[in-house]
Amino acid sequence: MTAAAPIIDGLTLADAPRCAALEMQMFAGDSPWPEAAFRAEMKAPYNTYFAARESPGAEVMGYAGISMLGGPGAYESEIHTIAVDPGRRGRGYGLALLRAMLAVADDAGAPVYLEVRTDNHTAIGLYERHGFATAGIRRGYYQPSGADAYTMVRPARTEHTQEAPR
Repeated sequence: MTAAAPIIDGLTLADAPRCAALEMQMFAGDSPWPEAAFRAEMKAPYNTYFAARESPGAEVMGYAGISMLGGPGAYESEIHTIAVDPGRRGRGYGLALLRAMLAVADDAGAPVYLEVRTDNHTAIGLYERHGFATAGIRRGYYQPSGADAYTMVRPARTEHTQEAPR
């Protein structure tokens, strides 16, 4: 039996406690975001945050956020975070969240930037399959662990740009 596709909707302020709990579970060694950080990020007008759920209104199983910077004709976007409950990985939650964020960037014709741990091969592969390339490395980016990060970028999509295979 195939699992149902995740439901992607907007992350709400009521979801902040669950997101903070997931952060503590997944990123305890690298300054996990507290509930207040999620609330502040969701309130910023240039940010868009998504939730992945098993069904409408269900508990958050994954979350992601993207910011839109600049102005018409010169937008850039940056993926702030994308995370999936470890018990739900491999079920399409990360892919669905990434596609939602890329749609935001594509609607604005914006390139997309992100940082990813150099040892997160699963995420790097997902990003590469969606048109991202490594642009540089940030030594000691994640704190306090000191883990390195790649900066990756996906060029802006236009109606004439071929999309990477999914």
